[in-house]
Amino acid sequence: MGKLVNKLQQPSSNSARDVTVNIAIRSILFFILYNLIGIIHSLLSLLVAPFQNFNQRYRFVNIWSYITMWLLRHLNGVKIDVQGLDNIPADHAVVVMVNHQSQWETFYLQILISPQTTILKRELLWVPFFGWAVALLKPIAINRSQPTKAFKTILRVGKQRLHSGISVVIYPEGTRQAPGTLGVFNGGGASLAAYAAAPVLPIVHNAGDCWPARSFWRFPGTIKVIIGEPISVQGKSTSDIKAEYSHWVNKHYPGELKTSINEG
Repeated sequence: MGKLVNKLQQPSSNSARDVTVNIAIRSILFFILYNLIGIIHSLLSLLVAPFQNFNQRYRFVNIWSYITMWLLRHLNGVKIDVQGLDNIPADHAVVVMVNHQSQWETFYLQILISPQTTILKRELLWVPFFGWAVALLKPIAINRSQPTKAFKTILRVGKQRLHSGISVVIYPEGTRQAPGTLGVFNGGGASLAAYAAAPVLPIVHNAGDCWPARSFWRFPGTIKVIIGEPISVQGKSTSDIKAEYSHWVNKHYPGELKTSINEG
């Protein structure tokens, strides 16, 4: 039957990715099962939430995350290779700063670092089913149209979460990037870390190679996740923390880094 051609141009290769019939069929099956299970599980999460404490609710909601990873592995051939697991602190919360390429990391990080909460735009909480389930996990929802207010919310609520033992995940790029690309890093995560005196846990991955942003297709391959040693914030300014994180990400990006606005 030949090949179906994905018209989405990937900046990391300057050429279109080929979508075989096999990949197309498996991607369609993933889409159907992922959404069907997500709808059912989100409704169940809402039903049982009043009878659970936060930790119980967190584990229950993330059953969907585990199922999503299982589907990707066994249906789409997506493997995960994690380096640096020993760098995740077991006795205190951290500000997790990670690059953003896909929906994949929003699921996997829920499993990797627990408990945690995410800084996200408030509109995501309005998304039927998925957003409703996320709302149960104490997210830090911000209004991007009011940046000053959003920044204050990140500092105030983020500090509360960290001091209660809940790590905070933030994507400094703000929006998903193409594979092989790092967008400009904002200072929100570094500011929160400095304000709350909480170390930064740097993470970098190449999830866009298998689950590209704004794409229907799921490509087989290995998603590599690298976890660095926590970055101390003692005696450092926000600019210092941001620069140290930026340097680490550029140095440890798994695979060929074609574009980085942060460092040449």
